[in-house]
Formats: sequence, structure tokens, C-alpha cells
Amino acid sequence: MLGIGDIAFGFVLLLGLLFIGQHIATALFGVALLSAVWFFGDTMLRPFGTMMWGTLNNFLLVAIPLFVFMGEILVRGGVTERMYRALSGWLRPLPGGLLHTNIAASTVFAAISGSSVATAATIGTVAFPTFRSEGYKETWVAGTIASGATLGILIPPSINLIIYGAITNTSIGALFTAGVLPGLLLAALFAITIIIAAMINPAIAGGRQNLAPWSERRATLMDLLPPLFVFVLVMGSIYTGFATPTEAAAVGVVAALVLVGCSGDLNLPMLRESMLSTVTTTAMTLLILVAAFYLNFILGVLGVPSQVSAFVAELDVAPWLMLVILVAIYLVLGCFLDALAMMIATIPIVLPVMISLGYDSIWFGIFLVMMCELALVTPPVGMNLYVVQSVRGKGSVATVIAGVIPFIGCILLLVAAICAFPQIVLWLPSVGA
Repeated sequence: MLGIGDIAFGFVLLLGLLFIGQHIATALFGVALLSAVWFFGDTMLRPFGTMMWGTLNNFLLVAIPLFVFMGEILVRGGVTERMYRALSGWLRPLPGGLLHTNIAASTVFAAISGSSVATAATIGTVAFPTFRSEGYKETWVAGTIASGATLGILIPPSINLIIYGAITNTSIGALFTAGVLPGLLLAALFAITIIIAAMINPAIAGGRQNLAPWSERRATLMDLLPPLFVFVLVMGSIYTGFATPTEAAAVGVVAALVLVGCSGDLNLPMLRESMLSTVTTTAMTLLILVAAFYLNFILGVLGVPSQVSAFVAELDVAPWLMLVILVAIYLVLGCFLDALAMMIATIPIVLPVMISLGYDSIWFGIFLVMMCELALVTPPVGMNLYVVQSVRGKGSVATVIAGVIPFIGCILLLVAAICAFPQIVLWLPSVGA
């Protein structure tokens, strides 16, 4: 019989492969393959083809390329840049000035992209030239971009939530709805942090604020309507039950094409680039998903989830203490693993334990995604840190790391809040049930 020591060895092997830079799918499949051959010979290799087909032949997964394509169209069609400039005119008067634009733009863009890395790259590309011309401290500029971009995997549509739902058989619509309120609260906490910091040290926001006239601000309101329209259309159709997440994603793509077409920015080269980027992102994501499903299958046959749950039950650990332990573990893992790798590697082991302790799978999905948000901004592996530094194009990544520290505190504060008050996550899905 498989022991806890064997399970620990397999988990450490997986983490080791990821740590030395193996692709996520390679590490997942490698551990699954080794376990299958070691314990069963070639018997458990035979179902892989059928399992791969069964995994990919899932209507829910069509939402991934559709949401990615929708975001690509809106970015390459200039919608994001116009949205950023419109927000900057309205948010400049606040303490912290344009720093709020990074958070607001990330919040809105998160609602149309589903990716933190895409959000960081897009907002950073638009933002840095403006900030440099106005004397803002780059520590705070980089920090707000990297931290604000984490909202990309929390506010729906989120690729990470789709993957979590597919792996755990949890309603994607419920997960999307559950992510809205925590996402908005986190954006508000980021904004409050900027306001407090700017009131203590106004120098972080440069030496001057070039406020746009009211007529110009009112004129730019039209540039905020396209992304908000797409978000309301997609989430409204899911929340009201009019469309499944996949159907809503298709509706979002059509809406994006119409909006970009009306602005005159729709052309064949732009569509070609959008499609190529969508295919690349989707192929990478689905390869990871197939490997994860095979690993979960092998772990299930070996009885790993039930053994870990039984082991925790024997420890008689209080649910709240188990949650504290999990937060500590994820904080450590996030320093060394990619967010998606961390999520997929731990779901088959951790979720059964949390369910046995009475936690809701929808709540745990949001909790896990928030811990992934921390992984995106914690050194030395935090992906957003390096994306922002790459867009920044000068100086050291240490500047970006210093900039995200106050916002890491915000994420931890919200994690504590949803642990103490689970209804922050569960209220909106229950209203729509």
C-alpha cells in the first residue's frame, strides 16, 4: 500500500522538476508516467489516449480560446489604450494621481482578458511612457501595474478559474460569479493603499497633476463603454442563465469584433496576429490540462486523495488551523513555482482534504486563485514581476519587487477576510442560484 512517505516523495519530485525549469506539462506527465510504470507496469499507460480525448472533448474548454481571442481582439484593436487614457483623465484628481489608473485599467482589462500576464504586459506598455514624462516614482508605477495585473485571474473571465472548474467539476458560471466581489474589493484595497501612501508622501505621484478639462473628460467617457459593454454582456448572459460560459465567450468574441470594426481598427493583419496568439496560448494551456488529468487519474487509482484526507483526519487539525497551514505552504510554494503550476499540482491532494473539513469547492477555488495571485508577485519566480520589468526596459527587477510589497499586504488582508467571512465569496453565487 502507498504510504505518506511515497506521496511526499512524488510531490517533492514534481516540485523539483518544476523548480529546475521543466515545462509544467512535462513535469506533470513525467511524475504521472513514472508512478504508473513503477506501480502498474505498462497497464496504466493504455488509457492515456482515451483519457486525452475525453479531456479535450469538453464543451466547457472551448471557452478558453474564445476568451483569449476576445481579449486579443480588444487589445490589438486599440480598445485598451483608449480605455486607459479615458480613465487617466477621471482619476488624476485623487491622491496618487495616475497610479489609480493602473489599478482601474487592470480591473477593467481583467474583465475582458482572463490573464494576469496579458494584463501586466498591456497596461505596462501603455502606462510607462506617460509616467516617465510626469515624474512619478517608478517603484510605485511598477508596483501598481504588477499588482493590479493579478486581478486578471480573479475577476471573470479567468482562465485559471476555467481550469479549476474543469479539473474539479465545479460550475464555471458559479466560479465566475464568486470572483466578482473579491476582485472588486481587492481593487478597492489597492486604491486605498495608494491614497494613504500619497497622503503620507505626495512625491510618489510626481510634482504636478495635469488635470484635463471637464469637456475633455466627458468626451472620453465613450472610450470606457466598449470594455464595460463586453463585460456586462458576457457576465450578464452567464448570471441570468441565458448562456453557458462557453456560449457567453462566443457572444463576447462577436461583440469585440463588432466594436473594433465600428472603430475602424478591424483588419486582416490584426486578426491574423490575434489568432496566432490565441492558438499559442490555448495549446499551452490544454497541454497542461491533459497532463494534469492524467496525473489526477493515476493519483486516484493509487488512492492518494483518500489517504491524505485520512492522514489529516487522524491529526485532528481544526479547519481554521489547516487553513493557516495552507496559506503558509502556498506562500512558500509561490516563491518558487509558477501560479498555474502551483494550482494544478496541489488541487488533487488539497481539495479532498478541504472538502472533508467542510469547505465549499467554489470558495476554495477563489481562495486558491488568490494564493496564485500572490505567486505572481512574490520573488524570485513571480511572473508579473518579470513581465513588468521587461516592459519597463531599464533598471533592476528589485524596483518592481519593492513596489509590490504594499499590495502583497492587501492580498493577504483579503485572504484573511474571505477566510473569516466566506459569504464574501459565496453570497453572489447564492443569489443567482
